[in-house]
Amino acid sequence: MHAAADASSVVTTALHGDVLVVTIDNPPVNALGAAVRQGLLAAMQQAQADAAVTAVLLVGAGKAFIAGADIREFGKPPVAPILPEVCRAIENLNKPVVAVLHGAALGGGLEVALSAHYRLALPAATLGLPEVNLGLLPGSGGTQRAPRLMGVQAATTLMLTGQPLKAQAALQAGLVDKLVEGTDPLAAGLAYVRELLAANAPVRRTRDLAIAEPQAALAWLEEQKAETAKKSRGLFSPLKIIECVQAALQLPFDEGMARERALFMECIDSPQRAGLIHAFFAEREVVKVPEAQAAQPRPVASIAVIGGGTMGAGIAVAALDAGLPVTMIERDAESIARGRANVEKVYHALVAKGRMTDAAKAAVMGRYTGSTDYADIAQVDLVIEAVFEDIEVKKAVFRELDRVCKPGAVLATNTSYLDIDAIAASTSRPQDVIGLHFFSPANIMKLLEIVVPAQVAPDVVATAFELAKKLKKVPVRAGVCDGFIGNRILAVYKQAADYLLEDGASPYEIDAAVRGFGFAMGPFQVTDLAGGDIGWATRKRRAATRDPKARYVEIADRICERGWFGQKTGRGFYLYPEGARMGQTDPEVLAIVDAERAKKGVTPRSFTADEIMRRYMAAMVNEGANVVHEGIALRPLDVDVTFVAGYGFPRHRGGPMKWADMTGLPKVLADIEAFAKEDPLFWKPSPLLVQLVREGRNFDSLNQAEKR
Repeated sequence: MHAAADASSVVTTALHGDVLVVTIDNPPVNALGAAVRQGLLAAMQQAQADAAVTAVLLVGAGKAFIAGADIREFGKPPVAPILPEVCRAIENLNKPVVAVLHGAALGGGLEVALSAHYRLALPAATLGLPEVNLGLLPGSGGTQRAPRLMGVQAATTLMLTGQPLKAQAALQAGLVDKLVEGTDPLAAGLAYVRELLAANAPVRRTRDLAIAEPQAALAWLEEQKAETAKKSRGLFSPLKIIECVQAALQLPFDEGMARERALFMECIDSPQRAGLIHAFFAEREVVKVPEAQAAQPRPVASIAVIGGGTMGAGIAVAALDAGLPVTMIERDAESIARGRANVEKVYHALVAKGRMTDAAKAAVMGRYTGSTDYADIAQVDLVIEAVFEDIEVKKAVFRELDRVCKPGAVLATNTSYLDIDAIAASTSRPQDVIGLHFFSPANIMKLLEIVVPAQVAPDVVATAFELAKKLKKVPVRAGVCDGFIGNRILAVYKQAADYLLEDGASPYEIDAAVRGFGFAMGPFQVTDLAGGDIGWATRKRRAATRDPKARYVEIADRICERGWFGQKTGRGFYLYPEGARMGQTDPEVLAIVDAERAKKGVTPRSFTADEIMRRYMAAMVNEGANVVHEGIALRPLDVDVTFVAGYGFPRHRGGPMKWADMTGLPKVLADIEAFAKEDPLFWKPSPLLVQLVREGRNFDSLNQAEKR
């Protein structure tokens, strides 16, 4: 065996007998940066020129084959060679090329493997084309080669969902040729190459394969188009993926590749790509907080949850799913039984859907304990209180936790609005108290606001971020104020929606405009889903501190006074006959709205969807700027992640602050100043927004400054 280092150190070649082993070694995930692409191209030229080489083996060093594009190159001009050229060189080689896949083979990494003539997978391999998640499509032959290997339906589904396949599923789909046990890709790959050479296996180019049942496939794609347009709510790249697959069916391979490239470039130029890539990077940046970088997390091997209602049960399920033992405390045996039933209901549904076995459910529930005795949680590492949203009730719980919990236990409150500094002050250990604001249902919703009170120790904040990672949550650091980041901003843009309602737009027009923007639901649908009584209780709580000069819309109060709390009572802003999930418009609600307008002397005017959204978004962005200005959010990107992960903000728009940057801050400020002529108290431009416009900067400049 003799080794020859490639011009680039990230791709090396070594001759094992007559097999040229090409190793990609670009830590941490072998991303396809320019040096890797250059190295692969040079390796193919070397294999072609060397008569001693009879076959080529592509292998990734470390934990992955190739995990995809190099995200550091995003948004920069392409450096030659571009990946389609590299893939073409691999496929065109006249000696068999085998890719051995272990760990991640994603995006461009899978496209490299599809260009090889044979694919071997190890059990831990995951294969996928997730470009749709970044507003893109596979641009190096993925849309042309995958349908030839696995059929149109399976390939299109792989690309539209962006979900990877495990090795066994990839084998069944035809994406790989063989699956072998083991963890050593080099040994497994060499053995497979020897087997192929012994059998005189030909060079088998994916491009030459015929696509199965083309007519049926074309008919299916037409159906998919309509389905995708409906499901992806105005997203750009999913329909382009379908167009590419249609091209694979209707055009010769090279023309299909040209079509893929053209549509890929259209996606690159789409504002949706900018929004999706911002969301992608922001979720990676959001975990970089001063405390987590300065302190080590405390160990967390066991958890207690106080309260077994919907929220407490959801938190318990999230912890159980992460492999943690959970003790749930409730006030009496009946409440404990109800709490356990709430937890079991989640697993029972998974068993009923065939996604979990009875044995697996029993094993998970084996880690769950219910108790009415606080002494049973004396030794747990972290406690999450999830009782009724009343500060005196919560303080009483924390006094009890202070009494029984071991020194160094982390004491967390799952409050949506309340003053965590005051809760911490009710204990003798405020350094151990933190806010963990989960979103309902807590086992499904991704967002976790980590609320940092004044006296908390840095290692407690680090522990909270580590727990979020274990629970597979998207954590955002928030300061203490009424509503933290998300609910504080929500309260303001919900007010803007209420003003629109009183001024002349119907709740149904407002909801339709918000859905048209890309949210799954409008604000009045959300109120009905959450329960109108929750917002009503908050409004009553805040009544004493409300500025008497501030405008107050009473329409929602009138609806609540009738006991119409939304879906759970069969009517709210909408009607829900016989437990229907989708609401119907309600003429009686419109009559209440009319009566309230008349009482206030408001002459209703009409609003277009665009006018509705300009007010809705201006209110959201302005309060987002205030939250950053006051240090409640560290950076604008923290606001963006909060809204994308927890409030249904359309991911392809990147978040409210990214949307404002893409719209132009001068334009947003001009709108706020125009609206201020009607209501100067509500429409008060944020000092931060005014400053950024004056300096010709945008919100992203603050994200970048924080990175430096």
